[in-house]
Amino acid sequence: MLVLSRRVGEKLLIGDDIEVVILDSRGDGVRIGINAPRDMKIHRAEVAEAVKEAVPESAHHVDVAAAMALLAQGQEVSAEADPDADAQAGTEAEQGAE
Repeated sequence: MLVLSRRVGEKLLIGDDIEVVILDSRGDGVRIGINAPRDMKIHRAEVAEAVKEAVPESAHHVDVAAAMALLAQGQEVSAEADPDADAQAGTEAEQGAE
């Protein structure tokens, strides 16, 4: 693990396209800003872990963002919770109705 000291306003570069900016430092907390490509998934580790724990062992692949949205709505997350599949099914139903 690389450990660095930074002051408010200073930046870190990760690769060619990720920039981490130190926005604020208060007591034992630090606010950071992350500039990254839109297709880069960025999640807080504790939230990603909570999602993994909420998903049954049998789930092979879960979209973390979709699972977090379901949890925020108070819904259960399961292996079947695939918003892309639901969207695809809706599109196919619309096309069949035409």
